[in-house]
Amino acid sequence: MYRHRRATLMSAVAVAVLATTQGIAPAFAATAPLTHAREAAHFDIDKMQQPENITLEPSGAADVTFTKARQVARVTPDGRTTILATLPAPASGTATLSGIVRAADGTLYVNYNAGSLSGVWRVSPGGTAEQVAALPEAKVVNGLALDERHDTLYVTDSSSGTVWKVSPRTGEASLWASGEALQPSTGAYSSGFGANGIKVHDDAVWVSNTDKGTLLRIPIAADGSAGAVTTQAEGVTSIDDFTFVGKGDTVLAAQNFVNSVALVHPDGTHETVLTAEDGLSNPTSVAVRGNTAYVTSGAYFTHDDPNLLLAHINH
Repeated sequence: MYRHRRATLMSAVAVAVLATTQGIAPAFAATAPLTHAREAAHFDIDKMQQPENITLEPSGAADVTFTKARQVARVTPDGRTTILATLPAPASGTATLSGIVRAADGTLYVNYNAGSLSGVWRVSPGGTAEQVAALPEAKVVNGLALDERHDTLYVTDSSSGTVWKVSPRTGEASLWASGEALQPSTGAYSSGFGANGIKVHDDAVWVSNTDKGTLLRIPIAADGSAGAVTTQAEGVTSIDDFTFVGKGDTVLAAQNFVNSVALVHPDGTHETVLTAEDGLSNPTSVAVRGNTAYVTSGAYFTHDDPNLLLAHINH
């Protein structure tokens, strides 16, 4: 079924690209924010290839973290997957990779949960991995955002509901933001994940809270400190990582447990734009380049078809 759907949608995308190059407006449904979803790459769950986070290369390739395999991988536009680096295993216990970002020089930064090895790691273009900053006080480092203008990485700790600030140059780390809005919910139905996805956008740090289904905004003060947390959207069930679309405050957000991607408008309203019918399998993160949305699915609960999905954005 998936092979048939993929072939059909790839044909539709090819027709649209041809029409565009000839100056003809493609016949996309103008009423749908995202159309022509297709599975660009399928990953091997038996090899623990379950993507957690994504960052994009100038070539159109996608770099992802395979969380349980401790691997950073690159997926080319034609769907080929290459392992760039495998982080060292801890002496004992489990280890997981989470957030990933790309600097302008091609350096990749990733979050690693691995006992004494936990913190932010750097992966050079040659594939060498080294620790940048240890975060011994953090419990579950998750989302990662880079502000190169101010030489700053922002790291979410989902379990404690905090945001850390790290210098990629010196490795200096400090607690940047905390509070009730960032913390997980309490009670029997809590997943234990509060602050999760994170992005720097228009002089503010935006953070998703998975348990509370909220999208939050934290202004960056002139001295670099965190301003007051405000809630930009509510009711975005099981929101994981997210990204911005265009130049405004419109957001595409992965909704992990419910197998959806939501379009969150600047006024806080939101709508479902992709579902399991499009190929999602516990989506974890979203990236955008031009008119293309990239969505990773980790299949953490479905245990089926971890993948990278592409969809056309109708502006």
